[in-house]
Amino acid sequence: MSSLEIVNSCGKPLPYGATLNSEGTRFSVFSRHATGVSLLLYDQPGDAHPSHVIDLDPQQNRTGDVWHVQANGIGTGAYYLYRAFGPYKPEKGHRFNANRLLLDPYAKAIAGHINWELSELHEESPSARIPDASAMPKCIVINNDFDWQDDKPLNYPLRFSIIYETHLRGLTVHQSSKVKHPGTYRGVIETIPYFKELGITSLELLPIQEFSELEKKNYNPLSGERLRNYWGYNTVAFFAPKASYSSSGSIGRQVKEFKEMVRELHKAGIEVILDVVFNHTAEGDETGSTFCFKGWDNSIYYILDDDPRYYRNFTGCGNTFNCNHPTVRTFILDCLHYWVVEMHVDGFRFDLGSVLSRDRQGNIMENPPILERIAEDPILRNTKIIAEAWDAAGAYQVGEFPGGRWAEWNDHYRNDVRRFWRGDPGTVANLATRITGSSDLYLRDGRKPFHSVNFITSHDGFTLNDLNSYNRKHNKANGENNQDGTDENLSCNYGVEGDTDDPAVLAVRNRQVKNFLATLILSLGTPMLLGGDEFRRTQKGNNNAYCQNNEISWYNWDLKEKHGDIYLFCKELIAFRQRHPAFHRPEFYSGKDSNHNTIPDITWYGVDGCAPNWGRHCHTLALRIDGSKAEIAADRDDNDFFIMLNASGQNANFSICDSPKGRKWHRAIDTALESPNDISKEGCEAVLQPQNRYTLAARSMVVLLSR
Repeated sequence: MSSLEIVNSCGKPLPYGATLNSEGTRFSVFSRHATGVSLLLYDQPGDAHPSHVIDLDPQQNRTGDVWHVQANGIGTGAYYLYRAFGPYKPEKGHRFNANRLLLDPYAKAIAGHINWELSELHEESPSARIPDASAMPKCIVINNDFDWQDDKPLNYPLRFSIIYETHLRGLTVHQSSKVKHPGTYRGVIETIPYFKELGITSLELLPIQEFSELEKKNYNPLSGERLRNYWGYNTVAFFAPKASYSSSGSIGRQVKEFKEMVRELHKAGIEVILDVVFNHTAEGDETGSTFCFKGWDNSIYYILDDDPRYYRNFTGCGNTFNCNHPTVRTFILDCLHYWVVEMHVDGFRFDLGSVLSRDRQGNIMENPPILERIAEDPILRNTKIIAEAWDAAGAYQVGEFPGGRWAEWNDHYRNDVRRFWRGDPGTVANLATRITGSSDLYLRDGRKPFHSVNFITSHDGFTLNDLNSYNRKHNKANGENNQDGTDENLSCNYGVEGDTDDPAVLAVRNRQVKNFLATLILSLGTPMLLGGDEFRRTQKGNNNAYCQNNEISWYNWDLKEKHGDIYLFCKELIAFRQRHPAFHRPEFYSGKDSNHNTIPDITWYGVDGCAPNWGRHCHTLALRIDGSKAEIAADRDDNDFFIMLNASGQNANFSICDSPKGRKWHRAIDTALESPNDISKEGCEAVLQPQNRYTLAARSMVVLLSR
């Protein structure tokens, strides 16, 4: 590039970012309060100094608040950064500093190793000297051309979806994965046969938008290794797929490799949902670095304190993105549009989504513009939008998340199901509400059961194995004296903390894992499975492994063989749900006989076959589901089902209601039985003998179907 003669003209203000055209590249960036902007072009990502500098003329290269330039001769693969000149007046919220090189907020790819270990400079007068950029990652001009082979987002209806939450790198980086491209987008492609066999419909990826892994400066006190930002909830570049997850290189090829992953997953019938972090950025608080938004327009992009030197921190990460400012709303919508239109993703899970409900002073709004806009946006109309409906400053909106069609992570479901199977008192009524779609949360505002994203475990907390193996967290490796992570795990170790050879303890743990899986997969709502729970992945009791880029977090695929019985059970459970439309019912139960066959859509029973005992000391429950197509809104009749749950420590002899006329009850699932008898293949369910009684073992669940 250094030998090229670059001709520049004023260009156009939209679209933002770097846009290729027949003459070169058009650059456009927003800054209301900047007094000057320079575009810096580099030959290589490690260059200290630019080969060309284009100073934008405020008279010619500015339209309103948008700075823009057409750089002829600049094409795909060009590296660039910016400098923004303006007032450094923290007392007024302005932090312009021309000693800071800035990323393009709309950069589609970032080259170089992301490491923001740079001390903050506070010069009142920007220096005329261009800073050394050798350690600064560069933005890359990207050509969006790609052979999608007629691919489009799949956008399955939520009620037919089974979500699998996973860390992209952790999925395949362990040597036991035996893939050719471990820890990468291509590693995910190599895992597609596994996903198809398991039967999941949707892959929910922890953050893959560019972030810095090296932001942490402390060390693991047990191993001495440096801790890293492993989960990635500290975004650097919102439009850019993470370069280190690419097997083909980090100088722009990561965009193509991400697209290849999406295309191949779609060919296999698997959706891609991205975990996105619009609540804060990686720039931190007033002591943090300036590499993007602070340097472009700090007072607009962030919610500032009454003293604008400081940041309101509703996220626990130092700053809060000003999501309901019109300019920031545009940025968020543009970003979502890009990932849907250009990258073909199927949906988004919004980390700390309640932050998007806050106004410019940080107050919770009744009708937040950004949430309503996302819900009603025509391009996003068929995408999944899932909220983590709380934040780190006390906002809690589960069941009340504004914006219309939003689905939510339902932590009521997680907690109530955990309490029931642990044997806590007074949990039967809450369990009944959770497994039937949480009508107490979603019915009143017109949402449906599938708006409840049901989960037992997620990346944040214990794995399912550890939930049934530890009474308390074991987070010493995080370097925070075991003070991080929640203490309220609602877990049980069943007599031994952690690993054991005791066969009685192992047996009850295995059964409880199956109970949780069966409850999750067969509940009304949208089930989300934490990756690796299907073969009892363990984090050795660490319930906050955000900084563990090692075997604590990585999937050890040898466990799939060790716990093959659990994997088989989970796989058959998913298949069972998918072939029975009764579990995809789109409406809440009414308890009425809507189709006049004398059987209500749902009926509740106690152990004795009479009305259930909702009392504090009861740990058993049974329910009958009418599978008539009119009741379940399906195109065919399903079986009827009789489901029994026993969370007590003793066997329970259940009375069973009569099966439909001309049919008999068959046992489909009994979590107390050994594999493979714990779940039957389709058509191989054993006829129940006798038909009117069944003894459930302690801590077990049984599903009968009529045929």
